[in-house]
Amino acid sequence: MELTRRQTLIAGIGAAAAMVLPIRAFAQDAPMVGELAEFTGGAEPGTGDITLTAPEIAENGNTVPIEVSAPGAAEIRVYALGNPVPGVAAFTFGPLAASQAASTRIRLATTQEVLAVAKLQDGSFIADRKEVKVTIGGCGG
Repeated sequence: MELTRRQTLIAGIGAAAAMVLPIRAFAQDAPMVGELAEFTGGAEPGTGDITLTAPEIAENGNTVPIEVSAPGAAEIRVYALGNPVPGVAAFTFGPLAASQAASTRIRLATTQEVLAVAKLQDGSFIADRKEVKVTIGGCGG
C-alpha cells in the first residue's frame, strides 16, 4: 500500500494530537502517584498523630507558611497536590531530635490540597491534608 502525501500529513497530525492530549489529561495525577508510592512503598497512609497547619486562605501563593508535626516520625514529606512538581518539602529526624516538627514556607500554584505524610519509626505511614485557597498564584499563575 502506498501512502499519498495527504494521507501521510493526516497520519502525522493525528499521531501528534494523540501524543499531546493524554499527557495533558493525566499530568496532574501521574507525578503525585509516583512520588507518594515511592515514599510509602505502595502502602496507603492511615490517620494518626500528625498535624498539618496551613492558612485557609493565602493571599500570595509565593510564600504560604506551613507547620507540620508528627511525634515519633522518622521523616515527614509535604506535597502540594496541584503544583506541577508536587513534592515541596522533606524533613528527616534522627534519633536525638528533640521534636518531630518543622515549619517552612511553600509555593502554591493555585487553590489546592496540601498533603503531609509521615513515616513513623515502626515503618507505618500517617497523613493529614488541608485545602488552601490561593488568591494570587505562585508558580507562574
